[in-house]
Amino acid sequence: MIFNKRIKSESILRKRIRKFKGLKRGYYSFIILITLYIISFLNPLLINNKALVVKFNGEYFFPVVNYYPSNTFSQKGYGEAQYRKLDQHFKDDNSNNWALMPLYPYHPNESLLAEIDSEPPHAPSSQHWLGTDNRARDVFARMIYGFNISISFALIVTMVAYLIGITIGAILGFFGGRVDMFGQRFIEIFASIPFLYMVIIISSVLQPNFWLLVTIMSCFNWVGMTYYIRGEFYKEKAKDYVSAAISMGASNRRIMFKHILPNALTPIITFAPFALIANISSLVSLDFLGFGLAPPTPSWGEIVSQGISDIRYWWLILSPMGASFTTLLLISFIGEGVREAFDPKVHSRLR
Repeated sequence: MIFNKRIKSESILRKRIRKFKGLKRGYYSFIILITLYIISFLNPLLINNKALVVKFNGEYFFPVVNYYPSNTFSQKGYGEAQYRKLDQHFKDDNSNNWALMPLYPYHPNESLLAEIDSEPPHAPSSQHWLGTDNRARDVFARMIYGFNISISFALIVTMVAYLIGITIGAILGFFGGRVDMFGQRFIEIFASIPFLYMVIIISSVLQPNFWLLVTIMSCFNWVGMTYYIRGEFYKEKAKDYVSAAISMGASNRRIMFKHILPNALTPIITFAPFALIANISSLVSLDFLGFGLAPPTPSWGEIVSQGISDIRYWWLILSPMGASFTTLLLISFIGEGVREAFDPKVHSRLR
């Protein structure tokens, strides 16, 4: 007896994801990077000079979300309570009072000059794993916070630039003719503007910050993707499924983004990891040159700049360079895996 077994079809996207999971180096790099990035959002709970919870005289306080002056806990002086000293005092006092400190009890912008007698920078030690910088700030804390800033910056710039580039490239490739001709001339003129000069001019007028740099980078990074999407739309719009959609009365917007764009995703996805690498490198370079994030924002490039000024402080060079190398290496492995998984020669939508 012959039974008709129903075979469930597998979408092209599922095939590509399965292929990517089979490429262990890229897949494990993706898992490691995503895990570290998610954990980095917990930095205020893991790396901070504020206690998470304080029990004092039978009452509970939560300094990580609230401000408490020093006199709240009978400490001398003005300003916010010193929670590391408070924790040590409670331990020495052997009372019922206690303070729960983060795993690494130092803030990236906190100067430790009052606690360390010698002149900064200070070499790595059991207390300060990567030493301190020239302002006696903990390098490890600044490195971890800088990781979150670097990845967030690269992700936002890549998404915004891709959104602009995909939209403009789709319009040029789909309509062609005069729209494409005048659009190409505009892009050529815009692409000839020197990026670094624009950053220098803007930095001399405005104080650089995270969102200003995101805006500047996004305004210059969309050009490259426009050419790829334009070429893909020129290729795809000549195929029969586009003619069928036009004959059925589909609107131009629906044809562009519902029918053609899903078939033009290969360059978008394969180039995305390398765009992240370029954006991280750009931020580090701008910070190194002094045109990046305003101090005291934790920055890998700013730490490298300190180390280059005096190579005796080797930890100020090796720490950010090692972090940059490892991060970019993981993203490169991801890009390699994505490029192989989305290779149109392996899986094609038109088969």
